[in-house]
Amino acid sequence: MIISRVFAIAVAGASLAGCSTFSMDSFKPTPPPIQVQLESVPPGADATTSVGPGCKTPCSVAVAAPDAGFTVTFAMPRFQPVTVPVQVIRDPGDFTTPASVTVDPNPVVAELKPAGPPPRKMRPKKKPKPAAAAPAAASPFPSPAAPATQPAR
Repeated sequence: MIISRVFAIAVAGASLAGCSTFSMDSFKPTPPPIQVQLESVPPGADATTSVGPGCKTPCSVAVAAPDAGFTVTFAMPRFQPVTVPVQVIRDPGDFTTPASVTVDPNPVVAELKPAGPPPRKMRPKKKPKPAAAAPAAASPFPSPAAPATQPAR
């Protein structure tokens, strides 16, 4: 009789321990991916999202909505890269409307600016040659190196 009580307590304890790890999150459906339109001026840039997918503009990608925002980086040869932040907006819904997830901005548009020409290599400047000393011309002023003569009195 005591053994059956110990066995019953052990089974009840094990079943209660299993309930502590049970979560309702496992029953929530995964949110559907969001379509994000990507465009660039000029078209043909490689657009890459920080959450994974990318494409060549103009295009559309499906992204799994992260809890926070994400970024889209546009790159094209001979143009400066541009990164655009994107916000994820969640509407929990209520009894009459379903929950929804949107992104802002959509479409994500970037204007790429041409990259400047590559920097030119600077050559060192040549030092000018010193000018040849010109012969001293007779000057009405005495040379500071010449001894001063005192007029006789």
